[in-house]
Amino acid sequence: MSWFEPEPTAAEWQDFQQHFELRKLSLRTCGRPYGTPCKHEHACIRCPVLQMDPRQRPRLIEIIQNLRERITEARGNGWLGEVEGLQVSFDAAMDKLNSLKNAPADGRPQLVDLGMPVITDPSPPPGTGEPDHAPNTPDLVRLPPPPRQPGRHTDPADR
Repeated sequence: MSWFEPEPTAAEWQDFQQHFELRKLSLRTCGRPYGTPCKHEHACIRCPVLQMDPRQRPRLIEIIQNLRERITEARGNGWLGEVEGLQVSFDAAMDKLNSLKNAPADGRPQLVDLGMPVITDPSPPPGTGEPDHAPNTPDLVRLPPPPRQPGRHTDPADR
């Protein structure tokens, strides 16, 4: 039995490449996975998987201004269904604009510092024979006590 993947056909390769070409948008990139259809019917400003480019902030502001004008026009004409749909798009555009406040201005994805993991000794404290934490608590949650220094009392209960 062979464990290799067969070469994709020309049609499969074209479909794969076209998926990524269709992800390129004016505001940046659609983050939907390969082979999945667009659930939002290409109303990208509403879509949570639109990955915004901070350099496209001026374009997003133009879109927001246009939506405001269209909402005003729809209200003036009594097109309540149109007002509701435009308001959903306006709210989503404002959320995207607010999310850009913390994004780097050069378009790079923002890095998240996860910190250093704390690894503790899983052996029980000396003399007890039992762990000093609940039985179902992972050892990574339990922090070791700070080392005591002779002659220094940091805890008022020790005095």
